[in-house]
Amino acid sequence: LPLGIQPVPGSLSDQEALREGMYFAGPQPACDLVVHLAGKYSMWDPRPETFWQVNAEGTRNVLQAALDCGARRVITVSTVAVWGKPGQAPFTEDTPRGARLLSEYARSKAAGEKIAWDFCQKNGLALTVLYPGIVLGAGDDRASGQYIRLLVFRRTPSTIFHNSPATYVAARDVAEAVRLAAENPASIGRRYLIGKETLRGREFAALVSQLSGVRQPPLRLPDWFIRAASYPFTALAALTGQPPLWTLSIDAGRTLQAGFHFDGSRAERELGLRYTPIRVALCEAIEDYRKEKANGHH
Repeated sequence: LPLGIQPVPGSLSDQEALREGMYFAGPQPACDLVVHLAGKYSMWDPRPETFWQVNAEGTRNVLQAALDCGARRVITVSTVAVWGKPGQAPFTEDTPRGARLLSEYARSKAAGEKIAWDFCQKNGLALTVLYPGIVLGAGDDRASGQYIRLLVFRRTPSTIFHNSPATYVAARDVAEAVRLAAENPASIGRRYLIGKETLRGREFAALVSQLSGVRQPPLRLPDWFIRAASYPFTALAALTGQPPLWTLSIDAGRTLQAGFHFDGSRAERELGLRYTPIRVALCEAIEDYRKEKANGHH
């Protein structure tokens, strides 16, 4: 593999595999830096307890393995969702968080973040936490990628939450932010929101239409209707064990309607991050999804 990477199979519940991966992460029999990227990202799961097993307890297991292996630094990737809906827009890393978190995913990630800060302060590990917005790019099979597919392949009758804002980031920029944070000792103890361009729902759908050459869905269903539909969709998913129609769970509806608009310029100023235009990430995603379809993958 490139860069001398040696994969070690395992899981976040397997402490032995975690320690083995960290011991063999480099040429020395120990690990200087741990980057914790693993997480359960979804707005619906038939077993919601897995959010907590992965995002909270999994974080604790990774940090314990890092401590056991003599790591000095940890970078974790959280999510902007842990801010809920703050009272300021755009908000920054220093903005007080909203009183309510809007999904099981957000609640479990917030718990994992608290575990990380508490664990590292107690045990002397140097921690940096990154909080990406909605991540876009080729190969995305999660909620944002699924919505783009619905638009490009005309599988949805309506766009959704037309006035709700969201701040986006290209997948490569999140990876670059990790690298830059790892190389910059001044990032220790710091939080970084990662994202730059904010689009409202109608603007995002229009951009997907422009870049793909596919007309937008014919309907513009109001927010109250979309939110109401999320309840029977989620109930049906619980009965069938299959994801909700249009990926529209209760948590997804609540999160997307609230939206979020943040200022990710601290990463530019302190880390030197240069953001990729979102239209570039969208073009790459659309091309990738079309190749998937052409190859028989849906």
